[in-house]
Amino acid sequence: MTYCCALRLKDGLVFVSDTRTNAGVDHISVFRKLYTFGVEGERFATIQTSGNLATTQAVIGHLNNHLELGQVPNLYSVNTMFEMAELVGQTLRKVIADVTQETHAQEQSNYYCSLLLGGQIKGSEMELYNIYPQGNFICATEDTPYFQIGESKYGKPILDRALIYEMPLDEAVRCSLISFDSTLRSNVSVGMPLDTIVYKKDSLHIPNGKRIYEEDPYFRQLSRQWSDTLRCGLLKLPIPTDDYLD
Repeated sequence: MTYCCALRLKDGLVFVSDTRTNAGVDHISVFRKLYTFGVEGERFATIQTSGNLATTQAVIGHLNNHLELGQVPNLYSVNTMFEMAELVGQTLRKVIADVTQETHAQEQSNYYCSLLLGGQIKGSEMELYNIYPQGNFICATEDTPYFQIGESKYGKPILDRALIYEMPLDEAVRCSLISFDSTLRSNVSVGMPLDTIVYKKDSLHIPNGKRIYEEDPYFRQLSRQWSDTLRCGLLKLPIPTDDYLD
């Protein structure tokens, strides 16, 4: 399984993805699910993937081939992030249709995957899109500043309760990592290492990103202190009245 989340905030974008894939308990592997594209000073984009691994790799492969061969449209020829989302959605839809036809599959859903696309092109606004298997997509807003794909339910509560559009990037990274810690504790199909990218609005800089391993001291400290905070907070809540205990 997979868990990816992406945040579009006032000051920039935050992306976090796990790396675990599995086809049963005997076939667990590590695959990158966060891909970065860009031209320094001109554009930056990140794609996160969830779903059928062959489909996601085919989509990324097609997008890279178009760049290498100079075929247009491609990720570097489009003028806006909206056009980029259209291109990625069309590529995804075509890959699913082609593989379904080649294998004579009855159900396209066996090959489905979902994508998150975020970035900025010079002269336009920073954007974040959730792209569905059918190729259509929605855009993050100030009211809904984040998207999740994959195994999202365990990490959703902290984002719903704490995340706001005006949150500084360092706090947003902390919030997203707590979301992942909650997921890792409750679902064995999501696993480390984690890949992270933080993009500062209007910088048009391609970040190096960071891979967080299980022994990472900051992540371990964050996990431990979050658990302690929850336990202490629980003890401070009002105790139930007698009618709850009858």
